[in-house]
Amino acid sequence: MRRTLSITTAVLVLAAAMAGCGSGGSGGTDVADGAAPEETTLTVYAAASLTATFEQIGEQFEQAHEGVRVELSFAGSSDLVAQIQEGAPADVFASADEANMEKLTADGLEGAEPVAFASNTLEIAVPPGNPAGVAGLDDLAGDLNLVICAPEVPCGAATQRVADSAGVELAPVSEEQSVTDVLAKVTTGEADAGLVYVTDVIGAGDDVEGIELPEADAAVNVYPIAPVADSAHADLAQEFVDLVLAEGGQAVLRDAGFAPAP
Repeated sequence: MRRTLSITTAVLVLAAAMAGCGSGGSGGTDVADGAAPEETTLTVYAAASLTATFEQIGEQFEQAHEGVRVELSFAGSSDLVAQIQEGAPADVFASADEANMEKLTADGLEGAEPVAFASNTLEIAVPPGNPAGVAGLDDLAGDLNLVICAPEVPCGAATQRVADSAGVELAPVSEEQSVTDVLAKVTTGEADAGLVYVTDVIGAGDDVEGIELPEADAAVNVYPIAPVADSAHADLAQEFVDLVLAEGGQAVLRDAGFAPAP
């Protein structure tokens, strides 16, 4: 009898132990089952002039796609396309001009046909109060601290086209790798004037004053976008492109001062 009780006790202890393990295992399974799904990161490379607008569009996309995080990388379009050509894992590329998108397509790195989604033109940005008294393009050839984009950057190529068409020889004190760098030098007072996009002047608010540039019609920049070939998230990449082209994305771009694509 004593032996039977002992065996029974042992069985009960073992059962309790197994139940405890089962409970712990079940708890672990429950936690795993209830855990949030693994986050998917969609990497979007976009021209620096798209910073504010694509941040808003990225938020829209995340709200519509649970578990997806949009990682935005902004720089000059020429730098971004070079990174993609070197193997950077981008899912979407949005360029500030067609020339840099053509570099992507020439290497067969587009995941779908690029589509134009906006356009932009240049404007002169000066510090508040316009201390150098800049009135137009001709004044930029004078003795002042002028900052422009480097020629390989879309805003720099547009600057050169505008200057050439107007017969004005610019003498900048520096050439920057992105339009946001040009704008920063104007807002901090390091430059008397800079050639940036209309959208940059609008976005800077009271930090700069804008001077219209009629000659800018000679260099309208068209912005194309495309998924990148071999994206690990090809469907999501196309959906992001679709959002940029849809009314939601277009409304954000219009509010920022972008003109429609031609």
